[in-house]
Amino acid sequence: MTNQQNQHSLSRRTLLRGLGVTMALPWMESMRVWGDVVKPKHDGSEAPLRFACFFSGNGFHSKEWWAKGTGKEMTLGKVLEPFEKQKEKLTLIQGLYNEQATKGNIHSSQTGNLLSGAPLASGGAIRSGTSIDQLLAQKIGHQTKVPSLVLACEPSMAAVHKNYSMLYSSHISWSSPTTPTPLELYPALAFDRLFKNEDQQSDKSVLDAVQSEASSLRKKISHADQLKLDEYLNSVREVEQRIERAGKQRELQGWRPTLDKPNMPRPAEGVPQNIAEHMRLMCDMLVLAFQTDTTRFCTLKLNNDHSSLRFSNLGIDYMIHHLLSHTDGADWLKVNRFFAEQVAYVAAKLDSIQEGERSALDNSVIMYCSSMLTGASHDASQLPLILLGKGGGQLQTGRTLDYRGKPNRKMCSLYLSLMDKFGIKLDQFGDSNERLVEI
Repeated sequence: MTNQQNQHSLSRRTLLRGLGVTMALPWMESMRVWGDVVKPKHDGSEAPLRFACFFSGNGFHSKEWWAKGTGKEMTLGKVLEPFEKQKEKLTLIQGLYNEQATKGNIHSSQTGNLLSGAPLASGGAIRSGTSIDQLLAQKIGHQTKVPSLVLACEPSMAAVHKNYSMLYSSHISWSSPTTPTPLELYPALAFDRLFKNEDQQSDKSVLDAVQSEASSLRKKISHADQLKLDEYLNSVREVEQRIERAGKQRELQGWRPTLDKPNMPRPAEGVPQNIAEHMRLMCDMLVLAFQTDTTRFCTLKLNNDHSSLRFSNLGIDYMIHHLLSHTDGADWLKVNRFFAEQVAYVAAKLDSIQEGERSALDNSVIMYCSSMLTGASHDASQLPLILLGKGGGQLQTGRTLDYRGKPNRKMCSLYLSLMDKFGIKLDQFGDSNERLVEI
């Protein structure tokens, strides 16, 4: 290789990379340009930002999904009353929708693209779009042991209904347009995925991760730059050792997970017969995953759209969820509140976990939504949606936003705004190339 070729290759290699590590290098005479510089959104002293989406199918009671006012003075409809203690960290958003979901006007066609806004293939074929949770996981999920966690409390369906595959009704998370992300239905297996054979990479020096690239680079740079590289790497090692000593002496001021191992026993095998127990276990898995920093991205599908769940725990066992959604009565409201209570439980747990000046809820974006406003009308022209958490201090909360009648009311505009908070800047996602300026 000529000296000119050598300099050209080095100009493109201003970063050392390893498993879960990207290390920017100092300026060197052998490198004529800086190249790209990676600037993480948060430094090591701040807790990471997490995203979770909760879904319950078939919409909500037509008269009781609402919030009015702001902050402490906010009042909540009966469906949202379980969030009373978190209302100052809640944002209700009205009027957003996915245009493609209005075309089939049936459960499957309204659910399969909820988190992507993509057009859906009909005729029993499978094609949607990569969902926001999986795009985040693909971009930055390598920073944790598990890139994303996809939980569910009702099995997937494989039939065809009104010309659309029922797989759309069963999956909100999509790894690619033709691949619904596999659901973890069993609490014990979800636990194993999070904690069995735990990867200890985070306990190793970052220099171990980039050693191979550092050795290769050292052979291609000048003697003066070799000395500069050695000095730089030694300084990184010294900082690591100081952090390690401070941690052992309980002097560390920077962020670390509040748990280094699960604080609950492994759940029993199989699926709990009691739906309340099943949902609560899955909620605990989500909290544990965030608390141990095993993953930062999670979806929890509480039930399918067109769901067959029954609720003997609520004294409502005479009608399946789907049919109950068409009644809009007192029992339907009771079921709505039961679902909301699961999300409120997670929000309360996260809010009780202190991470420096903020709580784990403050360092999260928790979205709760459904594929239609009401089950009786299958109305997908506006979707029920709340956000919980402050997005690491980037979200203003304790308010309501109404996009009804506004030109930009696409769900994917919301997703573009949320991805910005994670440092993922896209020109377009799904059917939108605009942000929601209020988010």
